[in-house]
Amino acid sequence: MKINKYHRPIGIFDSGVGGLSVLEEVRRQYPLEDWIYIADQIHVPYGPRSREEVLGYSEGIVRYLLGKGAKLIIVACNTASAVALAELRKKYPDVPFVGMEPAVKPAAEGTSSGVVGVLATPATFQGDLYSSTVEKFARGVEILKDTCPGLVGQIEGGKIDDPLTRNILEKALTPMLEKGVDEVVMGCTHYPFVIPIIREIVGKEVRVIDPAPAVARQAGRLLETFDLKADRDREGEGHFQTTGDPGKLEKLVGELIEIQTEVNKLVWDGGNLQEE
Repeated sequence: MKINKYHRPIGIFDSGVGGLSVLEEVRRQYPLEDWIYIADQIHVPYGPRSREEVLGYSEGIVRYLLGKGAKLIIVACNTASAVALAELRKKYPDVPFVGMEPAVKPAAEGTSSGVVGVLATPATFQGDLYSSTVEKFARGVEILKDTCPGLVGQIEGGKIDDPLTRNILEKALTPMLEKGVDEVVMGCTHYPFVIPIIREIVGKEVRVIDPAPAVARQAGRLLETFDLKADRDREGEGHFQTTGDPGKLEKLVGELIEIQTEVNKLVWDGGNLQEE
């Protein structure tokens, strides 16, 4: 039976649990939409991996999601967006994609001190998407960058309140504060889960920008443009899948976004994803 186009799911993927910050916002703004969330945890994090690896993983996940009828795909990973988003749009011109772009523009527009901090992975900083965004919107603004080594691993391990997590953030943010930063941008989807700690470190005078709400709004605009918004009398349903340990993801989903769920296992077969 053919699935009604309005009731096809939104596909969302990340290397791990970071994209849950985007999923949470999508569910809040568009509660009628079904969705599929894929965490490629066997390869987390994507940040240190080669361009070819990240592109291959992203293309494999997109093929799988399209096979499941996804009507729109959110690349809920800054590294994958930086590396693969342009190629995915070329390869699938009829598929609406939403990617992650460091929120440099609102930070540059909002800064009073002229100093903006960006926390992101090395691949994000090296990508054309980041450099073009800075070039367009942040001329005359001093951009301070930090890759927060080890932070993704801490969050993937559920160690948000761990002293090492705070140490990583203090090491990144203290030099920025000393230079007068008044805007801090989350350039990795994992990092919004430590925003409470970041706010404790930087204080009330520094704005911390989570891009997830803007990403969800863009997804909504595309659903409207392509006439794909769900039209039903029930709340949307979702499915979590991982290439890693399903039990581990179930635990983190419960802790991070308070959803009790079962997680299905996926395996890589060459460059393709299959259900175990």
